[in-house]
Amino acid sequence: MIYYEKGTTDAALSAEDLKKGLFEALEKMGQKQKVLAVPPDYTRLPSRAGELTEFVWEYFGERLTDILPALGTHTPMTEKQISHMFGATPKHLFREHDWRNDVVTLGTVPAEFVKEVSDGAVNYDWPVQVNKLLVEGGFDLILSIGQVVPHEVVGMANYNKNIFVGTGGSEGINKSHFIGAAYGMEKMMGRADTPVRKIFNYASEKVSADLPIVYVQTVVGLNKQGRLQTYGLFVGDDYSVFDKAAKLSLLVNFEMVNKPLKKVVVWLDPTEFKSTWLGNKSVYRTRMALADDGELIVLAPALKEFGEDAQIDALIRKYGYHGTPHTLKMVKENEDLQKNLGAAAHLIHGSSEGRFSITYCPGKEKENLTRREIESVGFIYGDFDEITARYNPETLKDGFNTLPDGEEIFYISNPAIGLWAYKDRFEF
Repeated sequence: MIYYEKGTTDAALSAEDLKKGLFEALEKMGQKQKVLAVPPDYTRLPSRAGELTEFVWEYFGERLTDILPALGTHTPMTEKQISHMFGATPKHLFREHDWRNDVVTLGTVPAEFVKEVSDGAVNYDWPVQVNKLLVEGGFDLILSIGQVVPHEVVGMANYNKNIFVGTGGSEGINKSHFIGAAYGMEKMMGRADTPVRKIFNYASEKVSADLPIVYVQTVVGLNKQGRLQTYGLFVGDDYSVFDKAAKLSLLVNFEMVNKPLKKVVVWLDPTEFKSTWLGNKSVYRTRMALADDGELIVLAPALKEFGEDAQIDALIRKYGYHGTPHTLKMVKENEDLQKNLGAAAHLIHGSSEGRFSITYCPGKEKENLTRREIESVGFIYGDFDEITARYNPETLKDGFNTLPDGEEIFYISNPAIGLWAYKDRFEF
């Protein structure tokens, strides 16, 4: 059922609005004795999930016994990041998800179902894996908190993805990522009903239905002034709450352009983006908008690694971003990729398939990736100082910009909160 819903394309929900809506929903759920919160990590900072988690702590007090950020394969949060994102929420409540060791397998989604919904792209069982704390913790309420926004693996982020990927295990994460990549990312992004979502829904309904999960979901986007705005809050325990949030997200996070974009410049906030694993949102969130032979320029001052995980980083360095056919061939021929299908999927996500150029411009500090490293994985290297002298993120506005010499570019200040497509390349 839906415990609370408020959201329109005109709404601008304040912190007090979020708190009031959340508390109203929690009241309807009745008395709870032991609560687990599963918010996103720092890579989803704009989601408002940090504030919502803090409100959960205010409401439940000592009955909120654990907070498990849904790291997935991401780097664990630092104390500084926890303080910034979650405010006064006590740090001793936070647990660290280890996606290789801290999981249990609840059951499987059968290969026949996976093959059917993926149109034959893959044919294997999918393991339903979650962090063991969800199963062994004795909770009578698990609050999955996060933002619904277009996503490359599942179509629209959040809902049960926050559980099965955010707290999932290596096999489940790897296989789910590969399903989406093999099926076709451009057929998935911005859509709520996708093969991967159908698999997650099967798991929710037939394998993990006994877990007391309630979803707290926001819809956040950039307004016309270029500032973050919260358009919706939806709280419930079934697919309908996600469906409502996804429909609103498509209206506020998706921009349809009337002509293919010749040059796109993307800024990667240094507090959020330190790897191409995350920074390649600039690639796959814009690929449906970029023109053939177009140019994508990624300004990445904090870029210091390819993968957030040492093993995945090594695989990216070994195989590079060389498109779907090459990557699928490498998977067939190499055991290390077969055992890390999530990395293989990422290599597909981060490629332009040879259709447009990708120029990465890392900072020039000692820890930044070098020209040699950037070029070794298939990207073009751009000099950060030279590029920003021409395309200054402090003077550009989101959307179309015309430079003094008449050049037109399209600027994106945060690729994580949107999806862009040329109208003839996207079918609703």
